[in-house]
Amino acid sequence: MNAEPLSRRTLIAGAASVAAAAAAPGSLAAQQAPTTQQERVVKNGRIRQSVCQWCFGRIPLEELAGAAKAMGLESIEILGPEAFPTLQEHGLSCAMTNSHGIPKGINDPANHEACLEAITAAIDATADAGFPNVITFSGNRNGMADSVGLDNCVAALKQVVGHAEQKGVTICMELLNSKVNHADYMADNMPWLVELVDRVASDRFKILYDIYHAQVMEGDVIRTIRDYHEHIGHYHTAGNPGRNELDDNQELYYPAIMRAILETGYTGIVGQEFIPKSSDKLAALAHGVSVCDV
Repeated sequence: MNAEPLSRRTLIAGAASVAAAAAAPGSLAAQQAPTTQQERVVKNGRIRQSVCQWCFGRIPLEELAGAAKAMGLESIEILGPEAFPTLQEHGLSCAMTNSHGIPKGINDPANHEACLEAITAAIDATADAGFPNVITFSGNRNGMADSVGLDNCVAALKQVVGHAEQKGVTICMELLNSKVNHADYMADNMPWLVELVDRVASDRFKILYDIYHAQVMEGDVIRTIRDYHEHIGHYHTAGNPGRNELDDNQELYYPAIMRAILETGYTGIVGQEFIPKSSDKLAALAHGVSVCDV
C-alpha cells in the first residue's frame, strides 16, 4: 500500500480526464511523449508492455484503455473481472488479475479460506477471458517467523495451484518492500520467495518481481533477474526513490534492465506501475513506455 492519497487498491473516482497534448518546446511532454494519444509509442515491441490502472485512477478506464491501445500497450492490469469487457472492447488483456488484499494474505491460516476463495474465483474469470495471471500476496508478519509463514504459504498454494494448472493460469506472488510502502510485509526478499516457488514446485506459481520494490529492499536488480528468471512470472516498473516516472531523477536504468529481461528469453508482459507526478499523466506514461521499448 502506498502513502499517497490514491492507494493501490482503492481508486479515487474522478470525473476529470487527462489528455496527452502538445507541449511547449523544451518541456517534459514535448521531449518525452507524442503530442496526441493517437500516436504510437511502442516502436520495437520486444518488451510487451502493460499499465497498472490504479496509478492512473483519476483517468476513466475507458479513456485509459483507448490511450494504452494507441500507444501500443497490450494490457491494463491489477483489475478485477468487472473491467474485462472494457479491456476486450479495446483489444487489451489484463496481464495480472486482482484477488485478495495485501496485509491479510496466505501466510496466516486464518486467512486461507477467504484468500483461496478469491484466488480461485480470479483464476476462473481469468481463464474464461483467456488472460494469463492472478496475483497473490504473502500478507504481513504480525510477529510470525518467516519460516512459519513460508510453511503456511506452501500449504495454501498447494490447495489451489492444481486448479491453476488445469485452467492454464499462473498465480504470482508479488515482492513488496517493507521499508517504505508496505511495513511488515513478509514476501519482501527474493531468497524467501525463491524457496516458496521451489517448494510449491509448479510451473503455475511464480514471482511477480517488482523492480521498484526490489531496489528498495535489495538492489542488484540485473543480477537477480539473471539468476532467478526461471522463478519470475511477471515484472513491474517504477522509479526509485519516490515510485514515480522513469526519468533522470531516479536511480534505476531501465533500458539496461529491460535488455537483461530480454536476454533471459522472457516473453511475458512488463507492467508500468509508477505514480506520475506530472500533470500530464498520459505523457508520463508514454515516456515510461518509450524508455522500456528497447
